[in-house]
Amino acid sequence: MPVPARRLPSWAWVTGLTAGAIAAVVVLTAQAENGPHPTASAAKRPNASASASAKPQASPKPSASPQAAGVPAKSGAGRRVVYSLGQHRVWLVDADDTARRSFTVWPGTVNPAVGSYTVSLRKDALKGSDGVQIEHVMYFSVASGVNIAFSNAVDGSSPPPAAAGAQTGGIRMAKADGTALWAFGETGTKVRVVE
Repeated sequence: MPVPARRLPSWAWVTGLTAGAIAAVVVLTAQAENGPHPTASAAKRPNASASASAKPQASPKPSASPQAAGVPAKSGAGRRVVYSLGQHRVWLVDADDTARRSFTVWPGTVNPAVGSYTVSLRKDALKGSDGVQIEHVMYFSVASGVNIAFSNAVDGSSPPPAAAGAQTGGIRMAKADGTALWAFGETGTKVRVVE
């Protein structure tokens, strides 16, 4: 003779549904933390192959893969940060000359000269010259009286278009790339700027 099914009390249903909803929120939050942000417009992300004189092209997502683009020739040797003016791209290169990470960036209106530098000063966070709160600020050069530094916006947004005539030396990147660069580049880390 079959055993009759037991009915769960209503509080058990509510508890189960609540637990399921909380789990769904946790999963969605994790995806939102790692996924695209509405303020980081993909249309404003420069294409990895854009030249310094060309307008930035749309790119769906910045590349965090060293295979996306090889480390430029004549970019030095050893552990270093390589920044390509023409490609709007940064490489984090280990001591054995292997690219650990590569990603595209938004350059400021003032570029550093091609050459070798070192990270001279690091600031956890401050307000950028464009009024945006930035973090992971790593200064390495001065050009035309403008400080040149890597950084990312605290809120993960892309930089707004530069005001007419404004000179900015910030080289902005996605938040995850800024965090990786901050962990990689201590004060004194070599920075090599190439064409």
